[in-house]
Amino acid sequence: MTDKKKTEKAAAVDADVIRDLADLLSETGLTEIEIERKDLRVRVARAAPGAVANVVSAPAPAAAPPPAPSTGESGSDSALANHPGTVISPMVGTAYRAPEPGASPFIEVGATVTEGQTVMIVEAMKTMNHIPSPRSGKVTKILVEDGQPVEFGEPLVVIE
Repeated sequence: MTDKKKTEKAAAVDADVIRDLADLLSETGLTEIEIERKDLRVRVARAAPGAVANVVSAPAPAAAPPPAPSTGESGSDSALANHPGTVISPMVGTAYRAPEPGASPFIEVGATVTEGQTVMIVEAMKTMNHIPSPRSGKVTKILVEDGQPVEFGEPLVVIE
């Protein structure tokens, strides 16, 4: 099979996958879906019911290192993950430092928190999940920005 025929066949398969995902979005009422197979990663999202707003088809990326801390002193993520006062994300989602846009953040560097106090929210699948402090203490680092995507197990805050 020539390279041109292989490319045409792959494009047809990609189009079929995208159509199937778009149909699945409509059937389930979801607003976004993403799949990854071998060297293909496809994400389909819609902004309004029935309208596909964003279609992305690209080779699957190689494993990338986790992002560097964006607030506070720089340091190793693995060292932070092992710190007993590190609050880690229990899920993939979007981190929010305040209960709503324009509101004061739950915590600031230097603030004193109590065990169980909400330190931020991680939104996952349109559900706001309050992230509690695992211990009482002083906030020494905030490692994510408001509205930043976070991964499962990613360090969010350090409390000492």
